Amino acid sequence: MYFAKNPILPGFRPDPSICRVGEDYYLATSSFAYFPGVPIYHSRDLANWEQTGHVLTRESQLPLEEAGHSAGIYAPTLRYCRGRFYMITTNISHGGNFIVTAEKPEGPWSEPYYLGEEAQGIDPSLFFDEEEDGSVHCYYVGTRPNHRHETHYNGDWEIWMQELNLETMKLIGEGKRIWKGAMHHVIWPEGPHLYKKDGYYYLMNAEGGTGANHCVTISRSRSVWGPYEGNPNNPILTHRHLGKDYPVTAVGHGDLVEDGMGNWYMVMLGSRKCEGFVNTGRDTFLAKVVWEEGWPVVNLGIGMLQEEVGLPGEPFELPPKSQVYHFYEKALPEEFLTLRRSLQKKAELFEREGYLRLPVLPETLWERTCPAYVAVRQKEYDYLVSAGMEFSPWGEGEEAGLAVLCDEKHQLRFTKMYREGKKEMTLVRRLHGQEEILGVREVADGFLTLKIRGKGQKTDFYYQVSGRTEQLLAADVDMTGLSTEKAGGFTGCTIGMYASSNGRESGNYADFAWFALEEGGQYRL
Repeated sequence: MYFAKNPILPGFRPDPSICRVGEDYYLATSSFAYFPGVPIYHSRDLANWEQTGHVLTRESQLPLEEAGHSAGIYAPTLRYCRGRFYMITTNISHGGNFIVTAEKPEGPWSEPYYLGEEAQGIDPSLFFDEEEDGSVHCYYVGTRPNHRHETHYNGDWEIWMQELNLETMKLIGEGKRIWKGAMHHVIWPEGPHLYKKDGYYYLMNAEGGTGANHCVTISRSRSVWGPYEGNPNNPILTHRHLGKDYPVTAVGHGDLVEDGMGNWYMVMLGSRKCEGFVNTGRDTFLAKVVWEEGWPVVNLGIGMLQEEVGLPGEPFELPPKSQVYHFYEKALPEEFLTLRRSLQKKAELFEREGYLRLPVLPETLWERTCPAYVAVRQKEYDYLVSAGMEFSPWGEGEEAGLAVLCDEKHQLRFTKMYREGKKEMTLVRRLHGQEEILGVREVADGFLTLKIRGKGQKTDFYYQVSGRTEQLLAADVDMTGLSTEKAGGFTGCTIGMYASSNGRESGNYADFAWFALEEGGQYRL
């Protein structure tokens, strides 16, 4: 036996969807306004995961113009049928629900097949029903506002289904409401997935909204079209009853997978609190599932998520991966993200050998554009981020350095800036759209090393000019303003390299020699 440590994918990897092909597991998560979209992870043992790419890597697949941080790409579903992978999701900013396909999970993936106005709502899923005669029927399952009459309250939605023609990628026949949800006066029945086991069709979905009341419920029917009966033990997983101070909250939006040997598991999202606040967004967790009297039971005898999940057999351990990123390959590592578009379309990022060259663009982090920002997800609360940078600002307002970003209105910038005729190290925090300078100090030119040390909800900021002593610009900066509780939204924080001229045209640039990330896992279950 070996153990998977929860969360199996920490930091802003919500709405997980999983499928198994032979001995390989593949998992996809939401990406919202970040580019590329829908990261794909691979594992052989459910414990050790490696990102193998993204599904949506071209701007033609991923229009995100002016999308807010919590808009863009919502919950994906990843499935495999007869030699082809299918990913279905919603771009709530442009185009609605669509499908892309590929022969390999690492791609290339097709251009989107948009399903049009017929495919109402969000959180679409695909179910492939393989019959004994070899035929396959594919069904679209989604969630939409109450279809029978006007909605009576916020979240008065329903689960519905319609058949999908795999040759034309169009919905056919009539759509039908198949489930309203298990709870009385249910809100936000969403994230539906269909499965077939032992002569039953099982419909699993989330309820309660993706906050503290989130949960997983399940129903079943002998016919794919219903009627579906609810599990008398619903919800089958939630943390809503554990109190506001329990370290993991918002547990829900699950997907089931079987390992080929009769063992079942569920992946789901959850959020880890640090000192009462969530900055890392919604992580992906794992739990065991057993079947009793025809119903799934999650973490038998425990009923909530565990810090470790015991798994049979031997682990398929991945080689250790450096957390120091250099830029000799002339391509951004898979973990790196930009906002709304590919930054490589706007500038030659690898013009200087061994460096990432960020253009000093007019766009900023508080606009719904594509700024010069290249980032990774914040995965833990104890961390050290550092970067080595060469940058000399040319004019008023030009800045480059590091940023911690929640959304357009909640962020923190640690940069070298030309301000009021001086070159200064500055620490600026933007909360609710209002800026506050937390630290400023005149700085000499030279190779600059920047460090951000996270210590729970307090963070320190250091800088060092080559040949000089390291300086502390600000200590114990409160980071709770960048949390979900205060900022709202569906994403977690990202941390990355940033450059801007703050609205002015400039031909300047900042050269980054490296970007490093060290993380600890104190704030877990």
